[in-house]
Order: sequence, then C-alpha cells, then structure tokens
Amino acid sequence: MQEPPKPRAADAASAPAARWNSGASVPLILLGVTFIVSYSILVLVEDLPTWVRVLLWSEIVFTWLAFATDYVLRLVWAGKGNRGRFVAKHPNDLLSVFFPLFRAFWVLRLMRGMGFFRGRSGAAVRAQVVIYALVYTTTFMYVIALAALQAERDAPGATITTFGDAIWWACVTVATVGYGDTYPVTSLGRIYAVVLMIGGVAIVGTSSATVFSYISERVRSHGDGAGGGRGAADAGGPADAGDGRH
Repeated sequence: MQEPPKPRAADAASAPAARWNSGASVPLILLGVTFIVSYSILVLVEDLPTWVRVLLWSEIVFTWLAFATDYVLRLVWAGKGNRGRFVAKHPNDLLSVFFPLFRAFWVLRLMRGMGFFRGRSGAAVRAQVVIYALVYTTTFMYVIALAALQAERDAPGATITTFGDAIWWACVTVATVGYGDTYPVTSLGRIYAVVLMIGGVAIVGTSSATVFSYISERVRSHGDGAGGGRGAADAGGPADAGDGRH
C-alpha cells in the first residue's frame, strides 16, 4: 500500500505563520499608531513630568521589540530557501523594525475589504492610488517634521525651532519649491531633508502618473463612444436606403 506523501517543510511552516499573521496584524498596527502618538508628545511637549517621559519611552521600546520579534519569527517561518525572497518582498516589514511608524501605514490594508477598493477598474485603481498617496504623504511629512524639529530645535543658528517651522519646511521641500527661509543646520537634520526630497520626487511622480492615466482613459472612452456612433450610422445607412427603394 502506497504511503501518503509527507507534508513539505514549507507547508508545515506556513500554518503557524498564517495563525500569527491573522492574530498579530491588528495589535501591531495599533502599536504603530501609538508609537506616533508617543513620539509626538515627546517632541512637542518639552516640560513633561519624568514619569510621563519614562512611560512614553517604554512604549516606544516595547513597540520596537514587538516589531523585531514579528519580523524574526516570519523570517524563520519563511524557510531557508525563501528568506532572501522574503526580505526583498517585504521591505516595509524590515523598515518597521527600525522605524515603527511604517507599521501605521498598514491601516491602509484594512480599506481593501471595502467593495469599491476591491475593484480593478481604472476609477477604482486611481482612487486607491490617490487615497494611499494622501495618507502616506501626510504621515511621512508629519513624522519627518517631528524628527527634524527634535534634531534642530536647540542647535546654534537653527531656523527650525517650532513645529510650525518644521511643517512649513516639510511642505516646501516635498513640493520641490524650497524657499530657503527654513533649512536644517545639523547633520541629522540634513539627512532627514534628503529623505524628504526623495519622497517628494516619488510623490510628484505618482501624482503625474495618476493624472496622465485619467486623461488617457477619458480620451480612450470618448474615442470608443464616437467610433460606436459612427458605426451605428454606417450600419443604418444602407438599410434606410433599401427601405426607401421598396
């Protein structure tokens, strides 16, 4: 009697990974959001009591440990032959280990359960791109502004000394305008500026592609409608002539 095939190691590993993903996704998303809240309070409120500051830093450290544990477990469950592919396929997960704010972006995945966002039409895809881009851009600019403010606020000759200055600087940098009235003077602040510039180029490119896609679809649909109308007129012409002869 032939023995049943043994389950592969990848299949055996996928079961605990699936259970972990289904149970840990929402708590990790919430941790990402609380990280942003805690970091915001630490940067924006300078005269915090010591116990509040310790509590907020404890939450941030706990978030880092949770994301690192999540990543290591799923990397192990991916199997020896698939670990390199896992790292390349999930860059957001790796970034979440070092920058927990990226896990907050996973809230966008919950929107995929809505009927409209499951569509594959041009309008549905454009709506996804626009909404994702808006949320990513807002969160990206907000966190970079906070980080720049923390790095620049007490530096000699700093021009970014308030949260308003930081937001203004982030907006003009992402828009690739750069008035030059506010700018980073520290090395860390300049690194944040480079990250912001790269993000600005990506945002402008995404916006341009979305507009181009919309215009192309409108032109194509208009051309198809006009072609259909001409075809109907051509088809009706001989028939009408024939009826007249009879």
